[in-house]
Amino acid sequence: MTIEDDDDLALPAALAAIAAIGFSAEADEDEPSDEERDDERDESEDTENLWVDFEPFEEFLDSEDTADWFRSWTGNPEADADQFRVFGQTADGGYAAFWLVREDAPLAEQPVVFLGSEGETGVVACDLPSFLWLVADGSGPYEAVEHPTRRSNPHPEFTAIADKHAGTDRMTAREVVAAARDEFPDFEDTMVELSR
Repeated sequence: MTIEDDDDLALPAALAAIAAIGFSAEADEDEPSDEERDDERDESEDTENLWVDFEPFEEFLDSEDTADWFRSWTGNPEADADQFRVFGQTADGGYAAFWLVREDAPLAEQPVVFLGSEGETGVVACDLPSFLWLVADGSGPYEAVEHPTRRSNPHPEFTAIADKHAGTDRMTAREVVAAARDEFPDFEDTMVELSR
């Protein structure tokens, strides 16, 4: 599966709904203090703030921009970017994308990956429904890769979107990330092989 038509850059309805709401640029005022957070945290949880560093685009990145980005990211002028549909970024320029590896499967059934500006990589969700639950549970693509065990921080509006569009049972972000890593353990190695 590849990007075949730049005339069709529209996001799936669920992603468009998330993009319309957006993520706040700062931690919520309701976020617990450091002292409260320390009381709730166990050793398996991360120490980062619970705000999400993610800006969904209003439409997919076109094929030319995707190719420019991926070739720059890998340092490989021959790297094939057609395997990605980029739909958002972090503040420092990391990208979230569908990774088109399931032959003949629709976009919603393709895994979601993150490729960070500092070389961070990972499959963050097995498909769009799983990604919706990841976001509903208070994580984004960067957080899924760098802080996969952070505690849940459910987002009511994103949960409503997942309830409406996912068509699957609710999952925590931890469950989403664990399933993605189990199904696609070689993604990071695949990206290293493409890099120069």
